[in-house]
Amino acid sequence: MVSSDQRRRQLAREKYVRQQQRRQEAHQKARRRNTVIAASLAVVLAAGGAVYASVALTDDGAKGAGDAAASGTPSNPTPSASAPATPAPAMAVDKKASYAMSLKTNKGDIGITMDAAKTPQTVNSFKHLADKKYFDGTKCHRLTTEGIFVLQCGDPKGDGTGGPGYTIPDENLDALGKAGANGTVTFPAGTVAMANTGQPGTGGSQFFLVYKDTKLPPTYTPFGKIDAAGLKAVQEVAAGGVEGGGKDGAPKTAVTIEKGTVTKK
Repeated sequence: MVSSDQRRRQLAREKYVRQQQRRQEAHQKARRRNTVIAASLAVVLAAGGAVYASVALTDDGAKGAGDAAASGTPSNPTPSASAPATPAPAMAVDKKASYAMSLKTNKGDIGITMDAAKTPQTVNSFKHLADKKYFDGTKCHRLTTEGIFVLQCGDPKGDGTGGPGYTIPDENLDALGKAGANGTVTFPAGTVAMANTGQPGTGGSQFFLVYKDTKLPPTYTPFGKIDAAGLKAVQEVAAGGVEGGGKDGAPKTAVTIEKGTVTKK
């Protein structure tokens, strides 16, 4: 049974999502009023605001949307190229400070340290979303157990197709060193990084928690480090495997972020 407090947080998050959608719709209307376009293109633009591309975070480099759908790898949606994005939140964090993100989950607390000096836009976005209770009541929707070893969270829909309606730029991409001959770097266990569409500057709200050293292209913003207790909790979820016995999909041990907060350290 859902408690009254959980219901309240869920309603607050849904209200925020509706507000973001209304802002996006307003941008679309303004663009249609001020831009002369062909009739056929107008149809595409009218539908574009509701179209999301599910794209890949893979162990062999970023793929296009079609390949991603076939591969079943973790994904992060962004508005289609024809849809105007909602503006990212104004900078409101101290760029010289460290911040702590706390994810209270049904499988244990996950503490994450973030450095705003290295990833100011990313930290600012997470602070903005957490303050709006955006992550409260959301599920970590994907677990990968072969090739890459991550638990992916941050989707309000819980199915890999949700996002905040805006995107943020990539940051700190050289933090893990230069790519080797195979085009990858090692994301150490305990790293927290942004999912994206495989294209620059397409991060939204989805992020992944690395529970075992993983090789990936240096195209995913590494912005945080999981504490020891949190890493253990994620590893225990990973040990339970993927629902249905696969290597990539919903974790068999369901993980819900009951409350997400970001505070200055």
